[in-house]
Amino acid sequence: MNLAHVGIVMGSDSDLPIMVRAAAMLDRFQIPYEVRILSAHRSPDAALDYARNAAGRGLKVIIAGAGGAAHLAGVLAAVTTLPVIGVPIRTAALGGVDSLYAMVQMPRGIPVATVAIDGAANAAILAAQILAVHNDALRERLAAYKQELAQEVAVKDARLAQLGIEGYLGEEKK
Repeated sequence: MNLAHVGIVMGSDSDLPIMVRAAAMLDRFQIPYEVRILSAHRSPDAALDYARNAAGRGLKVIIAGAGGAAHLAGVLAAVTTLPVIGVPIRTAALGGVDSLYAMVQMPRGIPVATVAIDGAANAAILAAQILAVHNDALRERLAAYKQELAQEVAVKDARLAQLGIEGYLGEEKK
């Protein structure tokens, strides 16, 4: 039995610098995952096989990143009942808007939860929140993370109050 709870899938190795952010966030929340390169266009049989067998191997959520004609998340979602979270990858030609539209414009019955362009970290957080529905310890780790975010803002706000706008901006350049 596979120990991974989340599958991180990308259409190309060029997506890895973005998708590694999902892996890092899953590591932070102590969620086991696996990583694969599977293309909806260049290896469709392998992609379909992966999605069809994901639940049976113990996966609970799939995060799929792709750029351009970003059909990977939708293709995976078409053949699994697991939640699929799409990560549109920024492209040179259209800045990732093409990827975003390919993921969010899914037909009725084939939902893909989609995060921001290059939003792999948020995809992992969403996967963690899905898993936390039945995992109190994970829910506590998520709550602690949200508290850390709030504390970071409070520190920045206090620093701005201390230094003023010019001082704060000057310090940011250092």
